[in-house]
Amino acid sequence: MKKLIKLKFAGNGLLALLTLSALFHSLVLVGLIPYSLVWGGRIDGPERMQFLETVSLLLNLFMLVIVLLRMDYMKVRIHPKFITLILWLMFALFLVNTIGNLLSQNNFEKMFFSPLTLLLCLFSLRLAIESTIIEASN
Repeated sequence: MKKLIKLKFAGNGLLALLTLSALFHSLVLVGLIPYSLVWGGRIDGPERMQFLETVSLLLNLFMLVIVLLRMDYMKVRIHPKFITLILWLMFALFLVNTIGNLLSQNNFEKMFFSPLTLLLCLFSLRLAIESTIIEASN
């Protein structure tokens, strides 16, 4: 995996995709994108959508910070093992999310988001298997 996907490519790819995901969830929250496109088309009303999309947005922002820390773009003293643990959890989350997208009732979610979450899964795995935080100058 380390030879297949370069660390910097995976990190920058995660940053770009997580930023786009946060923007997407923000647009769903404000109603510019219909919530029928998310959560497998199973959200039963606007109140539930607000809750789920807020959680999604906050989770995306948290994951962005974790990737920024792993890539050494943000300097905060956090134990590297904690960052690695979160990256493994991200890998698991995106793996389950990919499966969920493939089983979605919404064809757009199935065809568009399945490949994206698979990329997020692979990029998270690549960062999780890296033993140290890299220096941004590399």
